[in-house]
This record gives sequence, structure tokens and C-alpha cells, in this order.
Amino acid sequence: MYRERLVATPVTTPSARRLQQVLLAYHDFRQHKNGHRLLGDTFTLAQWQAERLKATHQDLYNHPGYHTGLEFLLTDLYAPTNNSGRDDNIDRVFPKMVKWLPDNQLDTFAGLMELNLLTQRLDLGLVEVLAATNKDPGALTEDAYCEALRNSKCMEERTRQITLVAEVGRQLDRYVRNRTLGWLLAISRGPAEMADLTDLHSFLHRGYSAFRKMEDVERLIDRLVARETRVLDNILNHHAQPFRVPDEL
Repeated sequence: MYRERLVATPVTTPSARRLQQVLLAYHDFRQHKNGHRLLGDTFTLAQWQAERLKATHQDLYNHPGYHTGLEFLLTDLYAPTNNSGRDDNIDRVFPKMVKWLPDNQLDTFAGLMELNLLTQRLDLGLVEVLAATNKDPGALTEDAYCEALRNSKCMEERTRQITLVAEVGRQLDRYVRNRTLGWLLAISRGPAEMADLTDLHSFLHRGYSAFRKMEDVERLIDRLVARETRVLDNILNHHAQPFRVPDEL
């Protein structure tokens, strides 16, 4: 719907250009995904993976200093729902973003959108592998999931996904420590509603609030990366309990 606006917007910095390219790729992917016969299966798979992540990181998820942030990660950043309205609004305000936001914030947003795009691409690829072997995502077992992931042959992309989680998480943590951002979100609620950007504004406000409440984000990210790297290695090596990680991680 807003592809022409993305293409027509002048960009003059590497970060703005990166964001433009990611948003264009994500726009085109969403059109492809929304017409895909396995669209519903991607939501089912996302729900399964969200529950798996909660189980693997249950101690962190239940920790009062981390719970809100991880809940935002699993329900907003990695949500098994359709966020087409929010995503369209991002495309719509792109010209204003490149005009008003500093370059480092554009780069952070580009990383966030790249992570979103990569995750959805991996999910769609995985449900295609499952469908090819007549596996139902609604009755997915750990063994079937691990076999499908190995057969998808996307290990470089999986590693990139973990790297992006770390990069974006650290950048977001730096920005939410800036009280000015909270003030801007507070005073922009009314204008956002008038511009029909309520869902995008709510998403940003939830993310800001979640990260502001988190303790020692650097430590959390280090543990998430170490654990998910171990899980990926476990899957590749046919570990009997691939989603269990040592207590010290």
C-alpha cells in the first residue's frame, strides 16, 4: 500500500538507506506471506516457539526484573498474530522518520525490522518444510521441529537472528535510559491518535516501558544469546534434550 512512498523518499545516510531497504524487503515479504497457503500455520508455529522460549528461559521469564521485557519480546516483537496495521503505519511514517530521527536511531529501527523480517522468513520456511513431510504445526513434537529445522538448512540465518537479538537489545536499552524519549511518547499520544497511528504508538510505548523496568539488560542479553546458541548447537548435533540448557548459562 505504501511501497511507492518508501521508494520515493530520499535517503542520504547509510542508516536511512538500510532502513529503506529493509522496509521494502519486509513490505514485499508481507504481500507474499499474506497470500501464502500456509499463512495460518506460521501463526501456529510462532505460538509453539513462543512457548518453547518461555520454557527454555523460564527462570528469566519469571524473574521480576526481566518478566515485562521478555513478555514484550514474545507478545509484541515475536507475536503469533497479524500486525499488518502497525507495519503499514511504519511504512507510512518512513519519510518523517528519515527527516527527524538521528542516524543511530534509524539504524536501531532498521535492525529491529530486519530481525522481524528474518524471523518471519524463517518461520515461513520452516512450515514449508513441515508441510512437505506432512507434519502438522498444531501437533508439533520436539523431534519433528528439530528435524524440520535441520532440513531447512538455514543455519547462517539462525545465527544471524541471534546476533540481531543481541545488537538490537543493547541499542534499545541505551535509548530507553533517555528520559526525553519517555516524555516525547507521553505528549505524542494525542497526535498519534489523530493521525491514526495509535497501534504504532502503543507498540513503541509498551517497548519503552518494558525496557525501562528491566534490570541489567546486558546480562540478560548475554544469557539469552548463550542459551539460544547452545540450543541451536543441540539441535544440529541431535541432542536428546535440545531445549535444556545448563543452569550456569
